[in-house]
Amino acid sequence: MTIKRLVLFFVLTPIAVFLAASSLFSSLQEPQFQSRLELYQTNIVLQAQAWQPDDSSDDSSQVIREAILGEKPLENATKEYTQALQSVQTNLTKTQNQLTQLRAEPENPAPSQPLTDALPARTNQETQLQQSLQQLQKFSDELGLQLGILQAQQGKRDTALQTWQQLQKAQTPDSSTEVEQTAAVLSGLWSEPARLFPNAQQLIQQNLDGWFRSTALVKLYQLQQRQDALTQLQSVQQAAASQAVFKLAVIATVPSLTALVGMILLIFLIAQRLLKGKAALLSQNADVTWSTPWDVETILQVLVFGFFFMGQIFVPALLLLLPIPRPIVGVRLQAVYVLISYLLVASGALSVLYISIKRFLPLSEFWFRFRLRDSWFLWGLGGYCAALPIVVIVSLINQQLWQGRGGSNPLLQLALESQDFVALGIFYVTAAIAAPIFEELLFRGFLLPSLTRYLPVWGSILLSAILFAVAHLSLSEILPLTALGIVLGVVYTRSRNLLAPMLLHSLWNSGTLLSLFLLGSGN
Repeated sequence: MTIKRLVLFFVLTPIAVFLAASSLFSSLQEPQFQSRLELYQTNIVLQAQAWQPDDSSDDSSQVIREAILGEKPLENATKEYTQALQSVQTNLTKTQNQLTQLRAEPENPAPSQPLTDALPARTNQETQLQQSLQQLQKFSDELGLQLGILQAQQGKRDTALQTWQQLQKAQTPDSSTEVEQTAAVLSGLWSEPARLFPNAQQLIQQNLDGWFRSTALVKLYQLQQRQDALTQLQSVQQAAASQAVFKLAVIATVPSLTALVGMILLIFLIAQRLLKGKAALLSQNADVTWSTPWDVETILQVLVFGFFFMGQIFVPALLLLLPIPRPIVGVRLQAVYVLISYLLVASGALSVLYISIKRFLPLSEFWFRFRLRDSWFLWGLGGYCAALPIVVIVSLINQQLWQGRGGSNPLLQLALESQDFVALGIFYVTAAIAAPIFEELLFRGFLLPSLTRYLPVWGSILLSAILFAVAHLSLSEILPLTALGIVLGVVYTRSRNLLAPMLLHSLWNSGTLLSLFLLGSGN
């Protein structure tokens, strides 16, 4: 065995596995993005309550209103916020216990572990736990303010006052935080008799958004008897409600129709497979392997050195040399930074891929195949429709499994909170163009066919999908991304055209970004 193989197999690969496992473990402490995403949609439903059809006496208008908003939007929203708050508080307690346990452990490392390695690792873990604790506490405070307003609007004044009272922890007004001051303002508005604070409007506008802000301001203006401000606010509410109804219609209708088409397509393909056997579309190229001239050493070289080390060590170190202020502020600068980072990782990994397989060129048929005159568009579009119901079902199971923990792709949060069209355009280039091209070249173009040297096609699809999911370094995304990776693998092995999974991948990320933009613009 050569020195190169020894270093690759017994040094670089174990290091990559350890670092990946550490990143996945760290994501366990982070809140899951999906739980917050559902609350964003709930907030749009609450905003849409103010919507009044042009002919409100028409029965069909009321049917449409109930179909969009549901029968009891306030009650449903209260239930969701209560569950979200309980989940966050549970995770908050777990994180606090982990931090307490870590601090209680002796600082002496194990005999086999040098002190210089043990202390930085301990410090990093403690820092991550503290950051998670701060994020969870902030989220819990936000949910408490909002839940109290929902309770008050349903006539549960005492329950709302108790919810806000739990947020008021300061001993004196001077030492209170903005959240505590806002909780005091809300308690005053709904108390009997009401108590008005001089900075009430400012605190409400700074610490509440969307429906919650407008609801609190309506209560404030009514108590202050500011009829002009109240009329103007109600006009703004009606305009926001009309926009919210449109967004809900798009968010609900397009994915639902796509999922319905996907279910019909899945039923058709499965029935065809059962009736026609190997003559069915799903059986097309199902057992045809690639002629792979390289072995596991080349596979590891590309994945470990080209992908992992390039993305986790070399490129981050290179970016540290850029003369930009840190932390990076401004959503446009963040978007550009993300795009540059991704392009550097992709360029580095594809360069390693080319160097690794250069001596085997030219490759046999089906390797890295692009054919415009083919049925790749139908495979990509059909695969997207079929993937939607599969991933949605897996995601529902996944949410119950992780209970709001497990982290998420940070790009999703940036896209959700950004209303800058230039930044969103840059995010789109990263997620819907650069990511599908690079990831499909690597995972479906190279990895999946390479694995067929050792595994059957179905086994290669499964293993490449798992590695594709793990590469995103987020525990809560492993199951959904594995499901998506399987569909991508099936589409590629059947079509034998990389344009098909690239299209599917691009449609998936585009749909996600569009949903995030619509949800974020309503909050």
